Amino acid sequence: MKQLDAIAQNVRVRLPLVALAIFALLAAMWAGLIRLGWGFPPLITGIGALHGPLMVCGFLGTLVSLERAVALGRRWAYAAPLFSAAGALILLSTLAPFVGALLLTLGSLGMVAIFYVITRRQPALFTYTMALGALAWFIGNALWLGGLPLAPVALWWSAFLILTIVGERLELSRLLRLSQTTERLFVGAVALFLGGVVWNTFESVWFGDVEMYWGSHLAGLGMLALAAWLLRYDIARRTVRQRGLTRYIALCLLLGYVWLGVGGALRLVYAGATGGPYYDAMLHAVFVGFVFSMIFGHAPIILPAVLGRAMTYSSFAYAALGLLHASLALRLAGDLVFGLWVRQWGGMLNVIAILVFLFLTARGIVFSLRAPKHFVSGDRVHESPLASD
Repeated sequence: MKQLDAIAQNVRVRLPLVALAIFALLAAMWAGLIRLGWGFPPLITGIGALHGPLMVCGFLGTLVSLERAVALGRRWAYAAPLFSAAGALILLSTLAPFVGALLLTLGSLGMVAIFYVITRRQPALFTYTMALGALAWFIGNALWLGGLPLAPVALWWSAFLILTIVGERLELSRLLRLSQTTERLFVGAVALFLGGVVWNTFESVWFGDVEMYWGSHLAGLGMLALAAWLLRYDIARRTVRQRGLTRYIALCLLLGYVWLGVGGALRLVYAGATGGPYYDAMLHAVFVGFVFSMIFGHAPIILPAVLGRAMTYSSFAYAALGLLHASLALRLAGDLVFGLWVRQWGGMLNVIAILVFLFLTARGIVFSLRAPKHFVSGDRVHESPLASD
């Protein structure tokens, strides 16, 4: 009984943090639409400049650190998502932006502490990869707090998300019993990508007026190498042949890997872009195409584990997924060929796709309380034999 009470209390702590993360997501999307030129009221002064910090740190950072805190099972670990959520709120209040940025940085430092414990408990290539992702988030936040331009900071933030995701996929790919050569290829791709991220920062700080861009080129090559590795060795290549929820998740993953490769290719071609349509294209190929495709795919597994609630799967999820990728293709077509108005509508449809996904996710949780098609066991969602495709 005491154990059940402790679980219930933890869930009551997690729910407000998830709600704050979603609030940061909504604010970030509003800011993104304003940056695209839609004439919506800004709500607060300078909200357009907060699009990236709110999306990466306020939304994604809070959710990822919350998931890690739940997995670790230690109370102190919840400080990481708490600092991140509080930092996003303070940024939106505009009362003390430095304090908001500082809290976000402390949240990422808390994530580093979480992975220090995790790697001590389970030293493995996949935990070290995710730990590097947490460290990249902290370094990016520290550089942002120190006043570095947002372009090199955004590359560190992308490293946080890319390394976190590929580390998780490497963990699941252990079921395929990967060879040492395959793991060495993975390490080489990670090293190439991280080397590019570090060198890009070095160039930005010490050679800001010199058009070198070697770091950005290396980072783009690393993204391409990681995308190729995932498309070749990830277990999603096999699970996509199955049915129902399993096939949907696998399709989300495979589409995301393609967009990671697109983002790497765009960074190779437009390495010097730090603003404008080319920069928008190479950033959102990764943050929308890769990251949100992962979110769409992992939500049916992660949210039940975090919230302690089952979640039904519906084939309507394909509608949100299709709209996400079609709208991103439209946005990139506007960036690269057709101009602003096409990019604006692509961005608007990106937001609509994410809102549809949020609605379907909430609907799935509510419906599961009535007639669940899937149930949670540990950190996995299992399909009931009675569930329809």
